[in-house]
Amino acid sequence: MSTETTPTPGAPGAPAPEAPATPGTPSSSRSRWSRLPVISHLRQSVGLQRGMLISGLVICALVLIAAIFAPLIAPYDYAQLRTPEGAFGAQQPPSAAHIWGTTVGGFDVFSRVIWGARTAVFVIIVAVVMSLFIGVALGLISGYIGGWLDRILVVVADAIYAFPSLLLAIVMTIVISGGQSNVVGGVLAAAISITVVFVPQYFRVVRAETVRLKAEPFVESAQVIGESKFRIITRHIYRNATRNIPLIFTLNSSEAILTLAALGFLGFGIEPTSAAEWGYDLNKALSDVTSGIWWTSVFPGLAIVLTVLGITLVGESMNDLNDPRLRVRRRARGRRRAGAGAGAKGAAGSSATAPGAAGTSATGSSAATTTKGDLR
Repeated sequence: MSTETTPTPGAPGAPAPEAPATPGTPSSSRSRWSRLPVISHLRQSVGLQRGMLISGLVICALVLIAAIFAPLIAPYDYAQLRTPEGAFGAQQPPSAAHIWGTTVGGFDVFSRVIWGARTAVFVIIVAVVMSLFIGVALGLISGYIGGWLDRILVVVADAIYAFPSLLLAIVMTIVISGGQSNVVGGVLAAAISITVVFVPQYFRVVRAETVRLKAEPFVESAQVIGESKFRIITRHIYRNATRNIPLIFTLNSSEAILTLAALGFLGFGIEPTSAAEWGYDLNKALSDVTSGIWWTSVFPGLAIVLTVLGITLVGESMNDLNDPRLRVRRRARGRRRAGAGAGAKGAAGSSATAPGAAGTSATGSSAATTTKGDLR
Protein backbone atom coordinates (compact mmCIF):
# COMPACT_ATOMS: atom_id res chain seq x y z
CA MET A 1 0.00 0.00 0.00
CA SER A 2 1.39 3.37 -1.01
CA THR A 3 0.78 6.47 1.07
CA GLU A 4 0.46 9.90 -0.47
CA THR A 5 2.37 12.70 1.15
CA THR A 6 1.37 16.34 0.77
CA PRO A 7 4.36 18.58 0.13
CA THR A 8 4.72 21.37 2.61
CA PRO A 9 4.80 24.94 1.30
CA GLY A 10 8.32 25.98 0.47
CA ALA A 11 9.53 22.41 -0.05
CA PRO A 12 11.07 21.42 -3.41
CA GLY A 13 8.31 20.52 -5.87
CA ALA A 14 5.57 22.15 -3.83
CA PRO A 15 3.33 24.64 -5.66
CA ALA A 16 3.96 28.25 -4.81
CA PRO A 17 1.18 29.91 -2.81
CA GLU A 18 -0.94 32.42 -4.72
CA ALA A 19 -0.20 36.02 -3.89
CA PRO A 20 -3.23 38.06 -2.80
CA ALA A 21 -4.51 40.58 -5.32
CA THR A 22 -3.38 44.07 -4.50
CA PRO A 23 -4.96 47.28 -5.77
CA GLY A 24 -3.58 48.19 -9.16
CA THR A 25 -2.95 44.59 -10.29
CA PRO A 26 -4.78 43.24 -13.37
CA SER A 27 -6.96 40.93 -11.23
CA SER A 28 -8.16 43.80 -9.05
CA SER A 29 -8.90 45.94 -12.11
CA ARG A 30 -10.84 43.06 -13.68
CA SER A 31 -12.90 42.62 -10.51
CA ARG A 32 -13.57 46.36 -10.47
CA TRP A 33 -14.76 46.29 -14.08
CA SER A 34 -16.91 43.20 -13.42
CA ARG A 35 -18.85 45.11 -10.76
CA LEU A 36 -20.05 47.75 -13.23
CA PRO A 37 -23.85 47.65 -13.78
CA VAL A 38 -24.12 46.38 -17.36
CA ILE A 39 -21.07 44.09 -17.20
CA SER A 40 -22.16 42.47 -13.94
CA HIS A 41 -25.65 41.87 -15.34
CA LEU A 42 -24.15 40.37 -18.50
CA ARG A 43 -22.12 37.93 -16.41
CA GLN A 44 -25.18 36.89 -14.39
CA SER A 45 -27.54 36.47 -17.34
CA VAL A 46 -28.25 33.07 -18.90
CA GLY A 47 -30.34 31.73 -21.75
CA LEU A 48 -33.10 33.95 -23.10
CA GLN A 49 -32.28 36.68 -20.59
CA ARG A 50 -28.74 36.96 -21.97
CA GLY A 51 -30.08 37.05 -25.52
CA MET A 52 -32.40 39.95 -24.68
CA LEU A 53 -29.62 41.85 -22.92
CA ILE A 54 -27.12 41.34 -25.75
CA SER A 55 -29.71 42.31 -28.38
CA GLY A 56 -30.48 45.53 -26.52
CA LEU A 57 -26.79 46.35 -26.13
CA VAL A 58 -26.16 45.76 -29.85
CA ILE A 59 -29.01 48.09 -30.85
CA CYS A 60 -27.83 50.77 -28.42
CA ALA A 61 -24.27 50.42 -29.73
CA LEU A 62 -25.46 50.91 -33.32
CA VAL A 63 -27.36 54.07 -32.33
CA LEU A 64 -24.29 55.41 -30.53
CA ILE A 65 -22.06 54.66 -33.53
CA ALA A 66 -24.50 56.46 -35.83
CA ALA A 67 -24.58 59.45 -33.48
CA ILE A 68 -20.80 59.70 -33.08
CA PHE A 69 -19.85 59.10 -36.71
CA ALA A 70 -22.85 60.84 -38.33
CA PRO A 71 -20.66 63.15 -40.47
CA LEU A 72 -18.85 60.10 -41.86
CA ILE A 73 -21.88 57.82 -42.32
CA ALA A 74 -24.43 60.30 -43.71
CA PRO A 75 -23.80 61.20 -47.37
CA TYR A 76 -25.33 64.67 -46.94
CA ASP A 77 -25.89 67.23 -44.22
CA TYR A 78 -29.21 67.17 -42.35
CA ALA A 79 -30.27 70.51 -43.91
CA GLN A 80 -28.73 70.00 -47.35
CA LEU A 81 -31.15 70.41 -50.28
CA ARG A 82 -28.89 70.35 -53.32
CA THR A 83 -25.51 69.37 -54.72
CA PRO A 84 -23.46 71.11 -57.42
CA GLU A 85 -25.33 68.96 -59.95
CA GLY A 86 -28.72 70.31 -58.84
CA ALA A 87 -31.48 70.07 -56.24
CA PHE A 88 -32.46 66.75 -54.67
CA GLY A 89 -36.14 67.05 -55.49
CA ALA A 90 -39.10 66.42 -53.18
CA GLN A 91 -40.52 62.96 -52.43
CA GLN A 92 -38.05 61.14 -54.67
CA PRO A 93 -38.22 57.33 -54.30
CA PRO A 94 -35.21 55.32 -53.08
CA SER A 95 -32.44 55.30 -55.66
CA ALA A 96 -28.67 55.09 -55.97
CA ALA A 97 -28.28 58.78 -55.14
CA HIS A 98 -30.72 58.64 -52.21
CA ILE A 99 -30.94 55.11 -50.86
CA TRP A 100 -33.98 55.93 -48.66
CA GLY A 101 -35.48 58.60 -50.89
CA THR A 102 -36.16 62.25 -50.08
CA THR A 103 -38.76 63.99 -47.90
CA VAL A 104 -41.50 66.40 -48.87
CA GLY A 105 -39.10 69.24 -48.10
CA GLY A 106 -36.40 67.80 -50.35
CA PHE A 107 -34.10 66.43 -47.62
CA ASP A 108 -32.30 63.10 -47.89
CA VAL A 109 -34.13 60.60 -45.61
CA PHE A 110 -31.08 58.47 -44.82
CA SER A 111 -29.03 61.52 -43.80
CA ARG A 112 -31.88 62.87 -41.66
CA VAL A 113 -32.22 59.53 -39.84
CA ILE A 114 -28.48 59.28 -39.14
CA TRP A 115 -28.22 62.88 -37.94
CA GLY A 116 -31.38 62.36 -35.89
CA ALA A 117 -29.52 59.72 -33.87
CA ARG A 118 -27.08 62.42 -32.75
CA THR A 119 -29.96 64.67 -31.64
CA ALA A 120 -31.59 61.80 -29.74
CA VAL A 121 -28.37 60.85 -27.94
CA PHE A 122 -27.67 64.49 -27.08
CA VAL A 123 -31.14 64.92 -25.56
CA ILE A 124 -30.80 61.65 -23.61
CA ILE A 125 -27.44 62.65 -22.17
CA VAL A 126 -28.49 66.19 -21.23
CA ALA A 127 -31.99 65.36 -19.97
CA VAL A 128 -31.36 62.13 -18.09
CA VAL A 129 -27.96 63.11 -16.66
CA MET A 130 -29.23 66.50 -15.46
CA SER A 131 -32.34 64.96 -13.90
CA LEU A 132 -30.19 62.25 -12.31
CA PHE A 133 -27.85 64.71 -10.59
CA ILE A 134 -30.62 67.07 -9.49
CA GLY A 135 -32.99 64.32 -8.34
CA VAL A 136 -30.33 62.33 -6.45
CA ALA A 137 -28.95 65.42 -4.69
CA LEU A 138 -32.39 66.65 -3.64
CA GLY A 139 -33.45 63.16 -2.54
CA LEU A 140 -30.37 62.71 -0.33
CA ILE A 141 -30.76 66.13 1.29
CA SER A 142 -34.52 65.84 1.77
CA GLY A 143 -34.44 62.29 3.14
CA TYR A 144 -31.60 62.86 5.61
CA ILE A 145 -32.29 66.38 6.87
CA GLY A 146 -36.10 66.15 6.93
CA GLY A 147 -38.17 68.88 8.54
CA TRP A 148 -39.81 71.72 6.64
CA LEU A 149 -37.38 71.37 3.71
CA ASP A 150 -38.43 67.75 3.23
CA ARG A 151 -42.13 68.65 3.30
CA ILE A 152 -41.72 71.42 0.72
CA LEU A 153 -39.66 69.26 -1.67
CA VAL A 154 -42.09 66.35 -1.36
CA VAL A 155 -45.08 68.56 -2.17
CA VAL A 156 -43.33 70.10 -5.19
CA ALA A 157 -42.16 66.70 -6.47
CA ASP A 158 -45.64 65.18 -6.07
CA ALA A 159 -47.21 68.13 -7.90
CA ILE A 160 -44.78 67.76 -10.84
CA TYR A 161 -45.16 63.99 -10.86
CA ALA A 162 -48.97 64.23 -10.91
CA PHE A 163 -48.89 66.61 -13.89
CA PRO A 164 -49.15 64.94 -17.35
CA SER A 165 -45.56 64.54 -18.48
CA LEU A 166 -46.08 65.41 -22.15
CA LEU A 167 -48.15 68.50 -21.35
CA LEU A 168 -45.53 69.61 -18.83
CA ALA A 169 -42.79 69.13 -21.43
CA ILE A 170 -44.75 71.22 -23.95
CA VAL A 171 -45.24 74.05 -21.44
CA MET A 172 -41.57 74.00 -20.42
CA THR A 173 -40.46 73.98 -24.06
CA ILE A 174 -42.54 77.08 -24.82
CA VAL A 175 -41.28 78.86 -21.71
CA ILE A 176 -37.59 77.98 -22.26
CA SER A 177 -37.32 78.33 -26.03
CA GLY A 178 -39.42 81.50 -26.34
CA GLY A 179 -40.49 80.47 -29.81
CA GLN A 180 -36.92 79.91 -31.05
CA SER A 181 -35.98 76.77 -32.93
CA ASN A 182 -32.19 76.96 -33.10
CA VAL A 183 -29.84 74.51 -31.37
CA VAL A 184 -29.97 76.33 -28.04
CA GLY A 185 -33.65 77.24 -28.18
CA GLY A 186 -34.83 73.95 -29.68
CA VAL A 187 -32.64 71.01 -28.69
CA LEU A 188 -31.60 72.35 -25.29
CA ALA A 189 -35.15 73.48 -24.50
CA ALA A 190 -36.45 70.00 -25.25
CA ALA A 191 -33.73 68.44 -23.07
CA ILE A 192 -34.43 70.78 -20.13
CA SER A 193 -38.18 70.24 -20.41
CA ILE A 194 -37.66 66.47 -20.25
CA THR A 195 -35.31 67.00 -17.28
CA VAL A 196 -38.09 68.67 -15.31
CA VAL A 197 -40.31 65.64 -15.97
CA PHE A 198 -37.72 63.09 -14.76
CA VAL A 199 -36.41 64.83 -11.62
CA PRO A 200 -39.31 63.71 -9.34
CA GLN A 201 -38.70 60.04 -10.21
CA TYR A 202 -35.10 60.08 -8.99
CA PHE A 203 -36.07 62.25 -6.04
CA ARG A 204 -38.78 59.87 -4.79
CA VAL A 205 -36.65 56.74 -5.12
CA VAL A 206 -33.52 58.19 -3.48
CA ARG A 207 -35.46 59.93 -0.71
CA ALA A 208 -37.29 56.72 0.26
CA GLU A 209 -33.98 54.82 0.44
CA THR A 210 -32.35 57.63 2.42
CA VAL A 211 -35.16 57.68 5.00
CA ARG A 212 -34.77 53.92 5.44
CA LEU A 213 -30.98 54.02 5.68
CA LYS A 214 -31.00 56.89 8.17
CA ALA A 215 -32.29 54.49 10.86
CA GLU A 216 -29.67 51.81 10.15
CA PRO A 217 -27.06 51.06 12.86
CA PHE A 218 -24.05 52.01 10.73
CA VAL A 219 -25.48 55.52 10.14
CA GLU A 220 -26.29 55.93 13.83
CA SER A 221 -22.75 54.83 14.69
CA ALA A 222 -21.34 57.46 12.35
CA GLN A 223 -23.51 60.07 14.04
CA VAL A 224 -22.32 58.98 17.50
CA ILE A 225 -18.62 59.35 16.64
CA GLY A 226 -19.29 62.88 15.40
CA GLU A 227 -19.08 62.66 11.61
CA SER A 228 -20.57 65.59 9.71
CA LYS A 229 -23.84 65.34 7.81
CA PHE A 230 -22.06 65.88 4.50
CA ARG A 231 -19.67 63.00 5.17
CA ILE A 232 -22.46 60.67 6.30
CA ILE A 233 -24.53 61.45 3.20
CA THR A 234 -21.66 61.13 0.72
CA ARG A 235 -19.79 58.23 2.34
CA HIS A 236 -22.41 56.03 4.01
CA ILE A 237 -25.81 56.74 2.42
CA TYR A 238 -25.11 57.72 -1.18
CA ARG A 239 -23.77 54.37 -2.40
CA ASN A 240 -26.54 52.36 -0.71
CA ALA A 241 -29.35 54.68 -1.80
CA THR A 242 -28.45 54.74 -5.50
CA ARG A 243 -28.28 51.03 -6.31
CA ASN A 244 -31.42 51.17 -8.50
CA ILE A 245 -30.36 54.31 -10.39
CA PRO A 246 -28.85 52.47 -13.43
CA LEU A 247 -32.18 50.71 -13.98
CA ILE A 248 -34.17 53.96 -13.76
CA PHE A 249 -31.61 55.59 -16.07
CA THR A 250 -32.23 53.07 -18.85
CA LEU A 251 -36.02 53.23 -18.55
CA ASN A 252 -35.97 57.04 -18.54
CA SER A 253 -33.75 57.08 -21.63
CA SER A 254 -36.40 55.28 -23.68
CA GLU A 255 -39.08 57.61 -22.29
CA ALA A 256 -36.93 60.61 -23.24
CA ILE A 257 -36.80 59.41 -26.86
CA LEU A 258 -40.60 59.10 -26.97
CA THR A 259 -41.11 62.51 -25.34
CA LEU A 260 -38.71 64.16 -27.79
CA ALA A 261 -40.46 62.50 -30.74
CA ALA A 262 -43.86 63.58 -29.39
CA LEU A 263 -42.69 67.19 -29.05
CA GLY A 264 -41.40 67.17 -32.61
CA PHE A 265 -44.53 65.47 -33.95
CA LEU A 266 -46.79 68.05 -32.29
CA GLY A 267 -44.75 70.92 -33.69
CA PHE A 268 -42.95 71.97 -30.50
CA GLY A 269 -39.62 70.43 -31.41
CA ILE A 270 -36.77 71.46 -33.68
CA GLU A 271 -36.89 72.97 -37.15
CA PRO A 272 -35.09 71.01 -39.92
CA THR A 273 -32.53 73.77 -40.44
CA SER A 274 -31.43 73.58 -36.76
CA ALA A 275 -31.08 69.81 -36.26
CA ALA A 276 -32.50 66.53 -37.50
CA GLU A 277 -35.30 65.12 -35.37
CA TRP A 278 -37.34 61.98 -36.06
CA GLY A 279 -40.64 63.26 -34.66
CA TYR A 280 -40.59 66.33 -36.89
CA ASP A 281 -39.95 64.16 -39.95
CA LEU A 282 -42.92 61.97 -39.02
CA ASN A 283 -45.12 65.05 -38.74
CA LYS A 284 -44.14 66.23 -42.21
CA ALA A 285 -44.72 62.73 -43.62
CA LEU A 286 -48.39 62.51 -42.57
CA SER A 287 -49.68 63.70 -45.92
CA ASP A 288 -47.40 61.28 -47.77
CA VAL A 289 -48.98 58.17 -46.24
CA THR A 290 -52.27 58.57 -48.09
CA SER A 291 -50.40 59.19 -51.35
CA GLY A 292 -48.48 55.92 -51.23
CA ILE A 293 -45.16 57.60 -50.40
CA TRP A 294 -44.04 55.25 -47.63
CA TRP A 295 -40.30 55.95 -47.34
CA THR A 296 -40.67 59.37 -45.71
CA SER A 297 -42.38 57.90 -42.62
CA VAL A 298 -41.21 54.29 -42.38
CA PHE A 299 -37.53 54.93 -41.75
CA PRO A 300 -37.87 57.66 -39.07
CA GLY A 301 -40.53 55.54 -37.39
CA LEU A 302 -38.29 52.46 -37.44
CA ALA A 303 -35.46 54.53 -35.93
CA ILE A 304 -37.69 55.54 -33.00
CA VAL A 305 -39.00 52.00 -32.49
CA LEU A 306 -35.59 50.30 -32.63
CA THR A 307 -33.95 52.84 -30.31
CA VAL A 308 -36.71 52.53 -27.72
CA LEU A 309 -36.69 48.74 -28.11
CA GLY A 310 -32.95 48.47 -27.54
CA ILE A 311 -32.97 50.65 -24.42
CA THR A 312 -36.06 48.87 -23.07
CA LEU A 313 -34.49 45.42 -23.56
CA VAL A 314 -31.44 46.52 -21.57
CA GLY A 315 -33.57 48.06 -18.82
CA GLU A 316 -35.98 45.14 -18.48
CA SER A 317 -33.14 42.61 -18.45
CA MET A 318 -31.40 44.56 -15.68
CA ASN A 319 -34.68 44.72 -13.77
CA ASP A 320 -35.16 40.95 -13.97
CA LEU A 321 -31.57 40.28 -12.94
CA ASN A 322 -31.88 42.66 -9.97
CA ASP A 323 -34.97 40.80 -8.71
CA PRO A 324 -33.80 38.16 -6.18
CA ARG A 325 -36.96 36.11 -6.69
CA LEU A 326 -36.15 35.61 -10.36
CA ARG A 327 -32.56 34.68 -9.49
CA VAL A 328 -33.83 32.05 -7.02
CA ARG A 329 -36.19 30.66 -9.62
CA ARG A 330 -33.39 30.48 -12.14
CA ARG A 331 -31.13 28.63 -9.72
CA ALA A 332 -33.94 26.24 -8.74
CA ARG A 333 -34.67 25.58 -12.41
CA GLY A 334 -30.99 24.89 -12.98
CA ARG A 335 -30.91 22.45 -10.05
CA ARG A 336 -33.98 20.65 -11.37
CA ARG A 337 -32.39 20.33 -14.79
CA ALA A 338 -29.17 19.07 -13.26
CA GLY A 339 -31.12 16.55 -11.16
CA ALA A 340 -33.07 15.41 -14.19
CA GLY A 341 -29.82 14.98 -16.13
CA ALA A 342 -28.29 12.94 -13.30
CA GLY A 343 -31.43 10.80 -13.07
CA ALA A 344 -31.37 10.15 -16.81
CA LYS A 345 -27.70 9.11 -16.60
CA GLY A 346 -28.50 6.79 -13.69
CA ALA A 347 -31.39 5.22 -15.58
CA ALA A 348 -29.19 4.72 -18.63
CA GLY A 349 -26.54 3.06 -16.46
CA SER A 350 -29.04 0.71 -14.83
CA SER A 351 -30.50 -0.24 -18.21
CA ALA A 352 -26.99 -0.92 -19.47
CA THR A 353 -26.29 -3.30 -16.55
CA ALA A 354 -29.64 -5.10 -16.93
CA PRO A 355 -28.57 -7.39 -19.84
CA GLY A 356 -25.57 -8.57 -17.80
CA ALA A 357 -27.81 -9.42 -14.88
CA ALA A 358 -30.18 -11.27 -17.19
CA GLY A 359 -27.28 -13.25 -18.63
CA THR A 360 -26.10 -14.19 -15.12
CA SER A 361 -29.56 -15.43 -14.13
CA ALA A 362 -29.83 -17.45 -17.33
CA THR A 363 -26.44 -19.05 -16.71
CA GLY A 364 -27.46 -19.91 -13.15
CA SER A 365 -30.71 -21.56 -14.28
CA SER A 366 -28.93 -23.68 -16.89
CA ALA A 367 -26.39 -24.74 -14.31
CA ALA A 368 -29.17 -25.79 -11.95
CA THR A 369 -30.82 -27.86 -14.71
CA THR A 370 -27.54 -29.65 -15.43
CA THR A 371 -27.08 -30.49 -11.76
CA LYS A 372 -30.57 -32.01 -11.59
CA GLY A 373 -29.83 -34.17 -14.65
CA ASP A 374 -26.63 -35.47 -13.08
CA LEU A 375 -28.51 -36.45 -9.93
CA ARG A 376 -31.00 -38.48 -11.95
